[in-house]
Amino acid sequence: MAAAGRPGEADAFACYHSPLVSRYASPEMGFNFSERKKFGTWRRLWLYLAQAEKSLGLPITDEQIQEMEANLDNIDFKMAAEEEKKLRHDVMAHVHTFAHCCPKASGIIHLGATSCYVGDNTDLIVLRDGFNLLLPKLARVISRLADFAEKYANLPTLGFTHYQPAQLTTVGKRCCLWIQDLCMDLQNLERARDDLRFRGVKGTTGTQASFLQLFEGNHEKVEELDRLVTAMAGFKRAYIVTGQTYSRKVDIEVLSVLASLGASIHKICTDIRLLANLKEIEEPFERDQIGSSAMPYKRNPMRSERCCSLARHLVTLVLNPLQTASVQWFERTLDDSANRRVCLAEAFLTADIVLSTLQNISEGLVVYPKVIERRIQQELPFMATENIIMAMVKAGGNRQDCHEKMRVLSQQAAAVVKQEGGDNDLIARIRADPYFSPIQGHLESLLDPTSFTGRAPQQVARFLKEEVHPMLTPYQSKMGVKIELAL
Repeated sequence: MAAAGRPGEADAFACYHSPLVSRYASPEMGFNFSERKKFGTWRRLWLYLAQAEKSLGLPITDEQIQEMEANLDNIDFKMAAEEEKKLRHDVMAHVHTFAHCCPKASGIIHLGATSCYVGDNTDLIVLRDGFNLLLPKLARVISRLADFAEKYANLPTLGFTHYQPAQLTTVGKRCCLWIQDLCMDLQNLERARDDLRFRGVKGTTGTQASFLQLFEGNHEKVEELDRLVTAMAGFKRAYIVTGQTYSRKVDIEVLSVLASLGASIHKICTDIRLLANLKEIEEPFERDQIGSSAMPYKRNPMRSERCCSLARHLVTLVLNPLQTASVQWFERTLDDSANRRVCLAEAFLTADIVLSTLQNISEGLVVYPKVIERRIQQELPFMATENIIMAMVKAGGNRQDCHEKMRVLSQQAAAVVKQEGGDNDLIARIRADPYFSPIQGHLESLLDPTSFTGRAPQQVARFLKEEVHPMLTPYQSKMGVKIELAL
């Protein structure tokens, strides 16, 4: 048999491609972690450094600056790859590649800097931009679920604790539990983004010694250089103290909030999958969608399953920066580098995918009130026993006698359900027993499901008004985007 494909063949399908990018992630998040974004940012950082150094008196000309500006995106990736193969150093490979198209500026590119000037600062820019892509998507999910919660705020449904029938809640109130977790995630992502600082210009071990030498011992100019470059990169603050890198605990903070988001989404989509099994709520199911290659009737919750699958991956990624930070020696060791190339990108790409998928789900959730009502009617008679006992006592009955009556009838009805597979006939047994004649005219009101949901509708209204809607205000201009999944 012929080989399916061999390494080196000019065949895009003969090489592994991460499905996070090739199958699922949005183009904007894919670009954020692309080589073009990364190396284009390196060149911009070299430009910022040269501009700031020139403004502070170093002998850098306007012509050199203009030459760098004209070639920011003129990247010869083939040359850079060849240089890296020869030099075994990615930053110097790109210094040489940039210098090749900027011959007049070649002597001042990367002046006074270390590799982490471009490497770490670019990572911080990409992390910040990644958060800026995720936050509106998370806000849209919250908004769609808030609409759903408001619509079904009053629809009673059976609550579950231990996945056993419990007191009633409402469909909208249950949704608010999901929303509350996501609101915490929104706050956490905003905080993590806003806590990010720029590494700035710190030199090889963080002491700024090379810049102090460039400026002949002028500490004020070195500090101003740091401030200028930080502002040019769009940051309000830089870390005052660094080693060669910014502290790898920053990566822990970033991936922790993304892992927490993953946990929230896994819980939400697990609930939806369980509700789909009960046929109470379903995710969108397209007209030509196939649920199973063997069973044509299947309506599998594949979107929710995808979210759970990827959310588990997202939750595990925080282990990488935890271990990396713990084994960094002194000012820095390079065993962080290869690991971070993988886990930082994968965390944001995965978060992007699960948010887009959850938005698609939340825009098309289908509720089946009749199924919900039927399940309530199967369980409500047992839940109503205490209300019936109280009504009998008010009508002049003895509490202990009534309790014993209800115990016997409940056990008989439970036997019909469990042993015979029949419907819950407790109410019919109560109606047929003369003992309960004083309350026969009140049974309907005693069994009204809305009387068992407590303040759920009021809690929904207050929660959405006081907490959710104000939190979404900064994102209103980006709420209109709808999500259609390619796969």
